[in-house]
Amino acid sequence: MSIKTSFAPSLAADYQDNGVVHLRSLLSPDEVAEIRDAFMEQVQRDRTVGHDDHVGDDDVLARYPRFVHPHRRTDLDVGRIAQRWMLDPRIVGPIVDMVGPVFAAQSMFYFKPPTARGQALHQDNIFLQAHPETCIAAWIAIDDCDGENGGLKVVPGSHRYEIVCPGEADPEESFTSTEIELPEGFTAEQTELAAGDALFFHGSMVHGSGPNRSADRFRRSLIFHYVPVDSVEIARFYNPLLALDGSEVTIAEAADGGACGDGWEPVAPH
Repeated sequence: MSIKTSFAPSLAADYQDNGVVHLRSLLSPDEVAEIRDAFMEQVQRDRTVGHDDHVGDDDVLARYPRFVHPHRRTDLDVGRIAQRWMLDPRIVGPIVDMVGPVFAAQSMFYFKPPTARGQALHQDNIFLQAHPETCIAAWIAIDDCDGENGGLKVVPGSHRYEIVCPGEADPEESFTSTEIELPEGFTAEQTELAAGDALFFHGSMVHGSGPNRSADRFRRSLIFHYVPVDSVEIARFYNPLLALDGSEVTIAEAADGGACGDGWEPVAPH
């Protein structure tokens, strides 16, 4: 099974079959440059708005921490940009085509400079705990991304599994501490995206990335997560959600499921 570059009206079918869809040139070079320049200016001026991943002071990720929920910082240029793109029809439109009406749940920006570790294989909904459905991610490349600079790896078809309990990750390779063991018969595929491309993928799809082994190439990405409007609960961290008109929506909080998401059990593919 391989990743498809999809065009409407096949979006929903490709998403259902593979759990991941690649759309090329979703953003223009000028739009990519605006996003890149705003986030670089912010992290160089004041990186305290970044998320504390408890890395050492000598880790390059201490200088370039990922930004989590920048859309909530509308007092900052990066916050206004993140919220604008989070609700932009070019991002939301394909998602609605794939899963129906949604609320916006999360924004993130990863810098991933040279020498930065990657993020071990994982499934997003173990964090969001959106029920009864799952989340969907929009992963937008701000740089050309490939295996050398730590581009995303995905496991097409793994979305047919529910959340599985992770084991320990290799700390030399991943800044996060847990890693999913791949279901039998599945392999991780290296993606290659040009700046402005986007990957859309299912909340149960296994994905991750290796370290940035390039000499001088960043692997920056702007990432959004969405949940269907009929979701009945989500982890506390993601409330309030945003409706597509920008208004805030609060749904019930999911119980703390622990490291493995208590109540979720692996199921056979169908």
